[in-house]
Amino acid sequence: MGRDVYVGIDTSNYTTSLAVCDEMGEVLANWKSPLPVKPGECGLRQSDAVFAHIKNLPALLDRLQHMLHGEGNTLRVKGVAYSGAPRPIKDSYMPCFLTGEVAATALAAGVNTPLLRLSHQEGHVMAALYSAGAMHLVGDGECAPFVAFHVSGGTTDVLLIRPRKDGFDIEPLGTSQDLHAGQAVDRVGVHLGLDFPCGPALERLAQECRQSVPKPRVCVKGLCCHLSGLENLALSLYQKTNDAALTAAYTLDFIGATLIGVCDEIRRRYPDAPIVFSGGVMSNARIRGMIEKKYSAFFAEPQFSSDNAAGIALLCKKALQQ
Repeated sequence: MGRDVYVGIDTSNYTTSLAVCDEMGEVLANWKSPLPVKPGECGLRQSDAVFAHIKNLPALLDRLQHMLHGEGNTLRVKGVAYSGAPRPIKDSYMPCFLTGEVAATALAAGVNTPLLRLSHQEGHVMAALYSAGAMHLVGDGECAPFVAFHVSGGTTDVLLIRPRKDGFDIEPLGTSQDLHAGQAVDRVGVHLGLDFPCGPALERLAQECRQSVPKPRVCVKGLCCHLSGLENLALSLYQKTNDAALTAAYTLDFIGATLIGVCDEIRRRYPDAPIVFSGGVMSNARIRGMIEKKYSAFFAEPQFSSDNAAGIALLCKKALQQ
């Protein structure tokens, strides 16, 4: 007998992603193609991102066809889902997600299977749960709410997640009031001469730091934070010291201290709620280590922290599987 599989497609402003999971909830494929960014720039215009996705998608879909119809394979697509928006809220929109919608719609029509529209944020949270071994938080039965962080280039969000049988409901609790964590990482990194996206390179640079890192003075108000000051403080430190490793370490420590400050408030408001960290910034081992010294939490592994479609495929399976 063959296996039933579910396909997820995500077309963010950073990566073209396609993933496949089976009926048991195992991720069989988690393919990614990064969008090219010119040296010295901190991202892409939406028109350029759309064009890059259009170029990337055929190769990923070809890999899917080989997986489904390769020699000896008996895989049946039972559902297709895609990220149709950054967040699951009204008026959340980015043109780049339209490319994933087109590809997913054509794929679902071709195999005559249901099509689901989800959000990029939902996918990140689900991928983190899978990677961290925390799928029990969204099991088939009734589950208690949990708190999730989505920390990336476009979000620094704190979310209350209420699981339901076919997915989960998301209630925004807090966010950055200005710059997002991933933006700060990339702006400082590009100034230091690193290629965008700068997260992995900035982390490696921070590992070379042999100086005492100044203690960050962060701004956390309730479950919201401010990160705009980080860029100026980090660049001022670099101007004074000409020490790129110290600047990298300070940048990451500032973000870590900010997230810990938000966790302090979460524990006051939701003392028993599990905490889950998702999003590309949370693949950073230095930031994760800072948080783990004070709080027990679930963290996605790097391949499921950065942009991916695994969570979209898993949510598709959860919604459609009888």
